[in-house]
Amino acid sequence: MAAQSRRVKAGISNLGGITKLKLFTALAGSLVLAAMAAQAEIKTGSVDYKQGDTALRGFYAYDTDAQGKRPAILIMHQFMGLTPFEQGIAEKLAKMGYVAFAADVYGADVHPKTPQEGFGVMGKVEHDNAMWRARAAAGLAVLTAMPNVDTDHVGMIGYCFGGGTALELDRAGAPVLATVVFHGILTTPNPADAKNIKGHILALQGGDNPVVPQKDVAAFEKEMLDAHVDWELVQYNNARHAYTMVSAGNDQTKPAAYNAEAEHRSWIAMTDFFNEYLKH
Repeated sequence: MAAQSRRVKAGISNLGGITKLKLFTALAGSLVLAAMAAQAEIKTGSVDYKQGDTALRGFYAYDTDAQGKRPAILIMHQFMGLTPFEQGIAEKLAKMGYVAFAADVYGADVHPKTPQEGFGVMGKVEHDNAMWRARAAAGLAVLTAMPNVDTDHVGMIGYCFGGGTALELDRAGAPVLATVVFHGILTTPNPADAKNIKGHILALQGGDNPVVPQKDVAAFEKEMLDAHVDWELVQYNNARHAYTMVSAGNDQTKPAAYNAEAEHRSWIAMTDFFNEYLKH
């Protein structure tokens, strides 16, 4: 709506002779669009599901005003599990026209209270690669079973540990058309499995990230090249690990820190990437 207001002002300036009627019509049109947007409702909720004997609980969001099947995005959580951060991302994606589902890789009753607990749970999952991939695949199955999902246009995003989760699901050969990794874990015990990747990969990394050092970035580049994957990598200047997360704080001397500029740029990069591959 703000952009429309700027266009109206430019019209008055450039065309001096615009009538009050035309101005009223333009403003009325803007108000109608705003009212229509206000009527749209983002529906959210939890989904209980299982991987083997493990109970999991994910979170979905979609716009009830949208008609028919639509592209969908699977969200993989960071090392503290599925939190309000991922839920907020799901709602933002729903407002962009996607069906969004934040998967649970840890378990419905597993909620780390401290970073130390989070690292402990993350380590257990990472050290069982088959389980790690199975938990991710279970989330994808929930998303693709939703009746409003266009299963030919499914994307995926992951943050930190979730970036590694997303890449492991891709390496397992999942039918995901486009994956975006935000400051994600890039290494894998099975680099040869990159040959199974079916979709396009965009990795958005902090250029000053000691958690994912440049040797890991180089190994990831080699892995993608060797497997002939369609991939892109962007590194943001002065961005540390977890640059999209306000909860990481602003101390740039720590391994993880929020960077508003990198967060903004990476979201635009993700939006353009998904527009190219999911919205056509």
